[in-house]
Amino acid sequence: MSEINHPTRSSRNRWLAGGIVVLLAAALAWWQWPATDQPASEGARGPGGGSLSGPGGRPGGFRGMGMGGPVPVRLATAALGDYAVELKALGTVTAFNTVSVLPRVDGQLVKVLFEEGQLVKAGQMLAQIDPRPYRAALDKAEGDLAERRAELKNAELDLKRYQGLYAEDSIAKQTLDTQQATVEQLRGGLQSLQAAVAEARLNLEFTEVKAPIAGRLGLRQVDVGNLVTSGGTTPLVTITQTAPITVSFTLPEAELPALLARHRGGEALKVEAWDRGERQRLAEGVLASLDNQIDTATGTVKLKARFDNGDERLFPNQFVNVRLLLETRREALLLPAAAVQFGSAGTFVYVVGADNKVIVRPVTVAASNGEQSLIGAGLAAGEQVVLEGTDRLREGSTVEVVEGAAKEVTLPVAPAPATNPRGERPLPADGAPARKPTA
Repeated sequence: MSEINHPTRSSRNRWLAGGIVVLLAAALAWWQWPATDQPASEGARGPGGGSLSGPGGRPGGFRGMGMGGPVPVRLATAALGDYAVELKALGTVTAFNTVSVLPRVDGQLVKVLFEEGQLVKAGQMLAQIDPRPYRAALDKAEGDLAERRAELKNAELDLKRYQGLYAEDSIAKQTLDTQQATVEQLRGGLQSLQAAVAEARLNLEFTEVKAPIAGRLGLRQVDVGNLVTSGGTTPLVTITQTAPITVSFTLPEAELPALLARHRGGEALKVEAWDRGERQRLAEGVLASLDNQIDTATGTVKLKARFDNGDERLFPNQFVNVRLLLETRREALLLPAAAVQFGSAGTFVYVVGADNKVIVRPVTVAASNGEQSLIGAGLAAGEQVVLEGTDRLREGSTVEVVEGAAKEVTLPVAPAPATNPRGERPLPADGAPARKPTA
């Protein structure tokens, strides 16, 4: 009997020894578990603000389900001020006038008297076409005119003689009438020749290509020595009038009634042109005109603003951001746009009371420009609202005001667990260094 039970006791002893080893390994692993050095109130939180840390800072049971410590925030105060109601759009700069300088007579281009990109005045000579053929044509027309004048003079003298002879009843009435018709015919021919002389003189003037408007020249399209024709489509150069200059843009038809009321009332609505990044204002002008119909495909209306552009900061075909000042509201309740929160029920703010507890307050935003919001209802001047640190706030949360610039406001972040490469005890929850074991 004893020989049969001996193997059973040995097996139990082996299982007991194995269990002890497992328990020792588990105790050692628990002892070397890394602990956080922050207070339990700043540890990881579960729903309702309860700590997810167990005793000694180690993960384990909940320490509590109530609200944690004060949430650091930065505040903003609702204040009264002037608010500019602006309509924004993307616009295109267009030259006030654009002229393609084409030759008006045929011939060889013998002179180019301008530099590319040059600023020219109206009437300034730009190029010259060979004038010799047109000067010869003018001389011929003037010679024909002189010949016709001589013929007319002789015919008029004959007419006077015939009139005298007819009075003496020396010639027939038919002879007098014939001479009268000859004089009228020569007078008509004289007018034709005068027109031919004027045309020849005009063609000679057209050999001097002049700027029709003042503006800035583009790139030269034809070089000296080329033959140019009046019927060609290639211009010698293009002139754009950049002072003044216009900006074309579109606005939704929903914004048209308020705009029309002021534009037709004679108000000079101010328009500003900003660069693509809206960091720098390029020019300031006034609204010049509106289109006479709405584009049914886009539901927008075209507008045009005029700028003096004396410094030529606006360039034709440049894309700019347009801000049209519709009105300025005085003594309006203003708040930084970042303080306004958005939820399923609409816009709201976190109002901070005297006890440093927040209240969720619904507000109505009448307008916003991205930096400031115009509050229509729900807030009073002087009330303080949370500007930064809203992520951890709930109704009734306690806050701690952090002073300083916005970029200096930082929310506490739980540090990473301390490493223990040498197997020492982890740091206690109060942050004090662990004591070294004594020999």
